Order: sequence, then C-alpha cells, then structure tokens
Amino acid sequence: MIQRQQSLWLLLAAVASFFSFQYPFYTGNKIENNSTLFAELEAGSTMPLLLLTGLSILLALVTIFVYKNRKTQFRMAIGGVVLSALLLVLYFLEMQKFVNGNFALSCIGVVLILVGYLLAARGIYKDQKLVRSLDKLR
Repeated sequence: MIQRQQSLWLLLAAVASFFSFQYPFYTGNKIENNSTLFAELEAGSTMPLLLLTGLSILLALVTIFVYKNRKTQFRMAIGGVVLSALLLVLYFLEMQKFVNGNFALSCIGVVLILVGYLLAARGIYKDQKLVRSLDKLR
C-alpha cells in the first residue's frame, strides 16, 4: 500500500489539499460595499472551493486504499486530475473578483495537488502495464 510509489503521490495530493485550507492562494484588495478591503483567497473562502478541496482530500485518501483494484484506482486518480484542474479554474475565476493583488508563494500547493494526481495515475498505469506483461509470460 504505502510502499507503492503512487501511494506517496496520492498522499502528497491529500496533504497539499489540506494545506490549501491553511495558506492563501492569492492575496489582494477586494471591493465590497463600496469599500476596498484586504482579502486572502484560500480553500475556505467560497463554498465551491471548500467542497472541491474537501472532496480532493477524501478522494486522494480513498484512492490510496483501493490498491487491490488497479483499474478502479486508476479511474479515481484520473477523476482526481479532473477535480484538481477544476479547482485551479475556480481559483482563477475567484481571482477575477480582486481589484489588485499578488499570488502567494503557497499557491504552489494547489498546483502540487494536480501534479500528485498526475504522477499517481502514471504510476498506476505503469503497474497495470507490468502486470499485463507478466500475465502474458505465464
């Protein structure tokens, strides 16, 4: 389970998702009620971001423990790739509501979610390919 490389990538995706609740993706000024105020965009800022980030954590942790069924694990990892891409799109759409601001250094964590899922899917695919080639030898 944990000795497999893709389990570590999925764990990275889960940890990066968790830390996106703690650290901002974008900081800047936002106009609300005709006044400018400083705001941080993080996973808990809006309901869609909150739900998708929570789902990303849950999906990564569940995918780790479905290691006996590689086909299902691969599908779940691809679902995680789609989910994290959707999460990035939502972050950029929420960024448009800011008047001015800067990316926080911790925005790398949100990108790490996508990278973790991609590398996990690649590792699962390689495992499937190896098992199929060994089955041909029997």
